[in-house]
Amino acid sequence: MLKQLEMLRDNMYRACYMHDTFRYQSHSEKDAKDQVVSHSFSLSKVNHLKVIDSSSRNTLILEQLQDTLDNLNCMILDMKELVMFITIYPRLYRQPYSMHILLGNCMFGRQMEAELVLNFLLHTQPHGADELEVLPVVGPGKVGKSTLVAHVCNDERVRGHFSEIMFLSDHDLKDEKLTFPVERCVKKYQNSLLNNVGRMLIVVEAAGDINIDEWKRFYAASKRCMRNGSKFIITSRSDKITKLGTVRAVTLKYLSDEAYWYFFKTLTFGSTDPMMHPKMAYMAMEIARMLNRSFFGATGTICVLMNNFDICYWCKVMTFLRGLVKWYDSKFGEHPCDALNQSRPAHLWRIESPSEQIMVDHQYECSSQKEVPKVELRSVMYGTLKPSGRFEALGWRSPIPPYYNYIYTCEVRDLKTTSAKRKRT
Repeated sequence: MLKQLEMLRDNMYRACYMHDTFRYQSHSEKDAKDQVVSHSFSLSKVNHLKVIDSSSRNTLILEQLQDTLDNLNCMILDMKELVMFITIYPRLYRQPYSMHILLGNCMFGRQMEAELVLNFLLHTQPHGADELEVLPVVGPGKVGKSTLVAHVCNDERVRGHFSEIMFLSDHDLKDEKLTFPVERCVKKYQNSLLNNVGRMLIVVEAAGDINIDEWKRFYAASKRCMRNGSKFIITSRSDKITKLGTVRAVTLKYLSDEAYWYFFKTLTFGSTDPMMHPKMAYMAMEIARMLNRSFFGATGTICVLMNNFDICYWCKVMTFLRGLVKWYDSKFGEHPCDALNQSRPAHLWRIESPSEQIMVDHQYECSSQKEVPKVELRSVMYGTLKPSGRFEALGWRSPIPPYYNYIYTCEVRDLKTTSAKRKRT
């Protein structure tokens, strides 16, 4: 039933995406350019776009719309069981133009994965089973592994099932003298009412692979001191940790283009109906495509668009991002968000000064209790703020558990000055 619900949800996102594509595709860049012809920002970069024949494009979109409609019709032919299943759950929200309030403060698009992790944690092993169960959670960087685990660990059913919930890094597994694994753990939750039960949940957060010998030593030590019913969750970017699991791994992937657009549109327009601003909706769709399904890219850009709800400025942002993505691909062979998602150095532009680059050479995350930089990366990238020298900038403050703050170490460099120095040398 969960799989059927996921398929229905994905088809709903696809239908919305195709419907919006058909509705807004007539508002081409030419129309947007006519609206901002008096704007000081040059739109000459849009002239390189390939012109697609309107009739053939409409035909293609209509065929895709029909295909989506056929898929939805097939899915709803026999929905009685699914409807009965859904009615036992409370409604999340009824008002479509308040959906942005819900999406801005929840874990989007991971309901099925959350249910799989919950089922693993709440499942009771047969009497006499002495093996500690292990669930691997794998996925690329910045896909939401920590968010998924934190969301599940905050569930009242999980907190009522385990007496303690603790976190451990893969570096702690390297200690050969470690005989009592819990002593290295960071305790995130303790239920004093269940101390006599003694079930523990340990979350091991690994950046990459885990050494097999180190894990076997740690697992054996854990079996000696942890009670039956205790469990492990291992999170990592590496698929190799799946062989450490006693159950099938939960794999996270980036959102589909269709789900990402639903998320981006809902938060960008808020309570405003996009149909009242079709040209801006078209530009928002183009901007979303250029962010390459990155949550980090979406959060900052959404704030910028919300704070500057103006067709001229949105067209400026669209042209700016298109130029950045095209330049980055030609120079480095990838999307700038890919480098940021993998915690690698990146080169970004400043919208107010094309001759300047923001060099991002380091990034890290910290808890919400720690002090964060006053400078925000989006203010440097999209605004007039220009700190001197090396500086730290807040990239994103997560509004949901584990409430991480993501910090970037940056430096603004003037390409003209750098080029002049090279010529003199």
